[in-house]
Amino acid sequence: MSADRFDGDEVMFSEVDEGPVTLAEFMSSGLFQRTYREGMQLVEETSAYLDGPGREASRNLSRDASLAYAGESMRLTTRLMQVAAWLLVRKAVHEGEITPEEAKSEKYRLASKEIARSARIAGAAALPARLLELIDNSERLYARVERLDTKLREQPTAFNSESPLADQLNRVEAFFRESMARN
Repeated sequence: MSADRFDGDEVMFSEVDEGPVTLAEFMSSGLFQRTYREGMQLVEETSAYLDGPGREASRNLSRDASLAYAGESMRLTTRLMQVAAWLLVRKAVHEGEITPEEAKSEKYRLASKEIARSARIAGAAALPARLLELIDNSERLYARVERLDTKLREQPTAFNSESPLADQLNRVEAFFRESMARN
């Protein structure tokens, strides 16, 4: 099975969406590159907005909306930095800079889930439309990366030796061993 399609906000895996996906499968699927580009682009868009138009827009907000702006913009940047860090670690593995085992360590795990997934701060409905759009995009991206992280961290399940596939694999292995013994 490989992670091979991205359908809106969902990660789509070919065949049946069960079982682990290896990092190699994920990296070769094209899904990683699209997610990486989207994540880094969203980081850049958010930074440009918060440093420019967002700063201007925040000056005209009510007190409650200003507090919501401060809180939500911090949550937005935290969410995006977690996603960017996760993506960069996977890229480092792919490029041989760190091992897959290192990438699975707790220090490289997608963090800040409480911050990233908590309900919006009171007054958030009054925030500028562009900020709300960036927040929505970051929440969807974070959820997608969280699903990918879970899929990549799954441990392979025990192989059921009574399944038809197991029987076929055993016959192929026996044939291969027999062929090798003849040569």
